[in-house]
Amino acid sequence: MTHPPAAVDPAGFDEEIDRRGTHCVKWDMMEPLYGVPARDGLAMWVADMDFRPPACVQAAVERMAAHGIYGYFGNDGPYLDAIRWWMEARHGWRVEREAILTTHGLVNAVGLCVDAFTAPGDGVVLMTPVYHAFARVIAAAGRRVVECPMPIEGGRYALDVAAMDAAMTGAERMLILCSPHNPGGRVWSLGELRAIAGFARRHDLILISDEIHHDLILPGHRHVPMPLAAPEVMDRLVMLTATTKTFNIAGAHIGNAIVPDPHLRVRLAGRMAALGISPGSFGMAMARAAYSPEGAAWVEALALYLDGNRRLFDDGVNAIPGLRSMPLEATYLAWVDFRGTGMDRAEFTARVEKGARIAANHGTTFGAGGEGWMRFNIATPRARVRRAVERLQAAFADLQ
Repeated sequence: MTHPPAAVDPAGFDEEIDRRGTHCVKWDMMEPLYGVPARDGLAMWVADMDFRPPACVQAAVERMAAHGIYGYFGNDGPYLDAIRWWMEARHGWRVEREAILTTHGLVNAVGLCVDAFTAPGDGVVLMTPVYHAFARVIAAAGRRVVECPMPIEGGRYALDVAAMDAAMTGAERMLILCSPHNPGGRVWSLGELRAIAGFARRHDLILISDEIHHDLILPGHRHVPMPLAAPEVMDRLVMLTATTKTFNIAGAHIGNAIVPDPHLRVRLAGRMAALGISPGSFGMAMARAAYSPEGAAWVEALALYLDGNRRLFDDGVNAIPGLRSMPLEATYLAWVDFRGTGMDRAEFTARVEKGARIAANHGTTFGAGGEGWMRFNIATPRARVRRAVERLQAAFADLQ
């Protein structure tokens, strides 16, 4: 197995922080949910990182705590301008202040969009396998999940727009795109994004583009925001972005629905007002601090570190006969195919959870096409990734 070269770690990514007993769902719930022992198990399921956020974010929280008065937040202009600066500086995308709505995270934003733009019984299209919360929210709202399984070509997910077209009945009202894709880590090409936009226009679908991972792009790849890829869909587009994945502040539960079209914006803002939704001050302060030059430098260092973890994990997993890790282009969520082992789901899952003592997401929760797969979160200190690889190799040693 080849290992990434040793490097200076000024951001502290190598520090192993014990998160057990801190109300951390990833570490404190892996034993109740997966049977993986808390004392020595490895939590590689929930999509948050085991790293501290950038110092600028921590400093913003400490300033608020030091002040000691936690009243209502006023003047969100600097917060909105930080979002606008980041989108233009990092993504070349100019956003108007009035287009930005703030939600309690992106799952909340998805739920609000489903509520505002569809009716009970309407179909909502998903390109599966895909982030499991989408289907959960759609079903809870009384809408119908329409799965369009993606083919695998050249070892990664691809589009089959003809099959998607054929699956439409006319009862669909929305498409939720995951860009970059989770799981699988695909960074969609400009041509693919334009094809998705064309599909939405042909079938008169509201296009929700969840781009929460758009800053977690690994070296050698480039993400294109949907408004730049296909400006002709601005009249039906809602962009979802957030600081929470990028800077590991998921507990802040803050995100943005950026709605360029004023008619769509009025509908979504109206629904948010009816539900009394407004953001918390801590999340806004953290987001403003994160979307800064200091935050950008931290993200650059993070991408390099994650790429080192990716190489270590993929080299080790791909050395096990029958296992294959899909090459990541973005995110920190490795998607591993166990079908080549010939084992049924119960057997390979038991080897991971009981043999390797690793909690990982079950592929079936991601919808059609997830059977035979598991998702592993590699955004953790490299020593833990190394231990995970060693444990997996031991758990499947009879195949080698």
